[in-house]
Amino acid sequence: MSLLIKGASLLGERTADLYVDRGVIQEIGSVGTTADTVVDAAGLVALPGLVDLHTHLREPGREDAETVLTGSRAAAVGGYTAVLAMANTTPVTDTAEAALGVWELGREAGLVDVQPVGAVTKGLAGEELAELGLMARSRARVRVFSDDGRCVSDPRVMRRALEYVRTFGGVISQHSQDPALAPYASACCHEGELSGRLALPGWPGVAEEVVVARDVMLARHTGSRVHVAHVSTAGSVEVIRWAKAQGINVTAEVTPHHLMLTTDLLESYDPTYKVNPPLRPSEDVEVLRRALADGTIDAVATDHAPHARHDKEHAFVDAAFGMLGLEAALPVVTTVMVEQGLLDWAGVARVMSTAPARIAGLDGHGHTLAVGSPANLTLVDPAARTVVDRDASASLSRNNPWHGRKLTGSVVATVLRGTPTVLDGNLVAPEGTRP
Repeated sequence: MSLLIKGASLLGERTADLYVDRGVIQEIGSVGTTADTVVDAAGLVALPGLVDLHTHLREPGREDAETVLTGSRAAAVGGYTAVLAMANTTPVTDTAEAALGVWELGREAGLVDVQPVGAVTKGLAGEELAELGLMARSRARVRVFSDDGRCVSDPRVMRRALEYVRTFGGVISQHSQDPALAPYASACCHEGELSGRLALPGWPGVAEEVVVARDVMLARHTGSRVHVAHVSTAGSVEVIRWAKAQGINVTAEVTPHHLMLTTDLLESYDPTYKVNPPLRPSEDVEVLRRALADGTIDAVATDHAPHARHDKEHAFVDAAFGMLGLEAALPVVTTVMVEQGLLDWAGVARVMSTAPARIAGLDGHGHTLAVGSPANLTLVDPAARTVVDRDASASLSRNNPWHGRKLTGSVVATVLRGTPTVLDGNLVAPEGTRP
């Protein structure tokens, strides 16, 4: 089908029409051509389609919390055209067969490109390398590997993984958590005065920072690539900035919740705010924002982590870690980065599309808005002010930390290879996909 987008502001700069046909941008300017679908984009900002490096879709194994289909719906509503599905499913995505299964579910849903992330180690146990090469050579073409939710804490295993993925241009995305300093089963609150007062087991920032420091040195030693998932502390930013200055091949992401939410929210003991790594103090949040603005942190990644009610509605220490992120990510970035003058819309495109696509090796995404580029697009109303309603979410789960918050910026349309998946903020099911 052909698509004509009329009068959009390209990256918040010049205003032009975009004419799309056969999945490619064919013309930019004052377009007189007719099209099968015409979108009035006056007042809207056009961006390349968003790419999420860090999404939990839960299928297979926890379809009560999310499926590839429902997660794809949430992603499309959030302006995403590609997401990377984390490996901590049941069974774990640690084989080529498992990776291909997730990839095929994404193709069947047809709303976003779902790219599986392969596990670094078998069963996320941190001991024996998973089928890294077979996953890379499969039709799923896995390039990002992560034991997210668990740290590859053994330095010998991490070294071998880095050496292996270097041979085919892969990258290890590390969940930086030293389990001796922040035990998986208990640590749940930023360690400090508040954790002591609330009697919540502490998760000190240094438990993240020592792993980041070790991994950048291993990346230098192996000549390989390491990606730091969900950076949450000022100390980690300092290490990453130093490593980049040394020419070490390191990239990093920050979540929307670590850009806006702070540890004081735990005063309520609301398990919605239990996340790993934990929410940090405002001092860390300010450093994270500045690091995203200056390029020390490369990308925004949601760490979208849906959970069924029976896993989240417990006492804080017993509740599952994680919160929703796909649908609110762009409004959060607009609110805390664009409105505050820390990023312009070209910067938003960089941290939410171009850089994530480059890190993940997704050739069809993250392109500039130019003739000949794939028509993966997001249209945003930069002035819209909306109050988040968790019951309106496309996700199956409701552990939404943004409920009741007023955020700026709203996704109006999402286009995947020239076909709208969202128009006027509502899902448009592609022909031939699951209802």
